[in-house]
Amino acid sequence: MTPDQIQLVQTSFAKVAPIAEDAAALFYGQLFEIAPEVKPLFKSDLSEQGRKLMTTLGVVVNGLTNLEAVLPAARALAVKHVDYGVKAEHYTPVGEALIWTLEKGLGEAFTEETKTAWIAAYTALSGVMIDAAYSGGQEAAE
Repeated sequence: MTPDQIQLVQTSFAKVAPIAEDAAALFYGQLFEIAPEVKPLFKSDLSEQGRKLMTTLGVVVNGLTNLEAVLPAARALAVKHVDYGVKAEHYTPVGEALIWTLEKGLGEAFTEETKTAWIAAYTALSGVMIDAAYSGGQEAAE
């Protein structure tokens, strides 16, 4: 990611933070619509799950300027998600739901440049997480 892309992601996320609860509800609604097979993976209260999602996103977004500092936690989270039944292919609809949520939440402020920056951020992070969770024999154990 370029410094400009990092700035776009951080600036746009700052606009989403005040509507975090609504954004999380939009996200899960869209995720379950485009990937209904993941809904059974969510056994806890979705409001609480939404708070966790937005908190985690905030940590990652704020850490983009020093990605190496947040990658260990992202890797650990990815490995933990395997225990919940998350599969590598679930990362695609999650990314799609995230981008859709940002488009809805930010409206006109979600420019094509901002969208490209978010896609770059999600692609980089999800790639690291998928690699951490599903390489080295993890998939064979499923």
